Amino acid sequence: MAVKKAKAKAKTRKAPAKKRARKVVTTTPAVKKAEAALSKASKAVEADRKAVTTARNAATSAKAKAAKSGNKTDKNAAKRASNAVKRANDKLRKSREAEAKAKLSLSKAQIEAKIKASEQAVKDKVAERAKALDDKTEADMKKALSAFQARWRKKRTAANKKKLASIARKLASKHKQAARKLEAKAKAAEKKAAKKAAPKKRKASAKRKAAPKKAAAAKAPAKKKAAKKKVAKKKVARKTAARKAPAKRKAAPKKRAAAKAKAKK
Repeated sequence: MAVKKAKAKAKTRKAPAKKRARKVVTTTPAVKKAEAALSKASKAVEADRKAVTTARNAATSAKAKAAKSGNKTDKNAAKRASNAVKRANDKLRKSREAEAKAKLSLSKAQIEAKIKASEQAVKDKVAERAKALDDKTEADMKKALSAFQARWRKKRTAANKKKLASIARKLASKHKQAARKLEAKAKAAEKKAAKKAAPKKRKASAKRKAAPKKAAAAKAPAKKKAAKKKVAKKKVARKTAARKAPAKRKAAPKKRAAAKAKAKK
């Protein structure tokens, strides 16, 4: 009993898979045409079957009448009735063959319709999956782009911070240099303004003090020129003395020789 229950549960679990199965539509113009032909053939078979039954009943009654009477007319009627039964059977056979052909045509049409419907279902499923994949691709691409943009912006922000720091340092150093120059100019301008604002007497005394210095500065070149001239004269005198000295040295031996000659005499 437990095994049967388990099998029953398994069957009930598999049931949803059938519900999920896609319904294949097999109603096509060819199927409708085949169904109409089969309906017509089936009606013809039904009519022929009734005609055969009627002919058989008529033949049976005609044969019974001919057997009772023994009359030639009744016998001929019985023969005609039996021939009618044969004709009705032939017609029934043909209508049954037509019905079989109609059934075969309907079966073929239904199979072709199922194949086409299955192909269309496959195409629809592929298109549906393609759309789902495209949608997922777009969503994944947006996520990837947003992640890439976040990483890129983070890196670029860090690089920009470094660049701005170096630019700020350079500009700060330039600013300090310019500030120093401006401060020096300001101090010089203050000194000039202070000199201009000083009393005139002080300027006159400053001029008087500067006059002896200028005179001394003017005399200094003249003294230097006189000293240079004296040095040049001394050099010329030394050169002339150096030239005369060898002549004196030469004359001294001659005097000594004359003195020796006198002594011998």
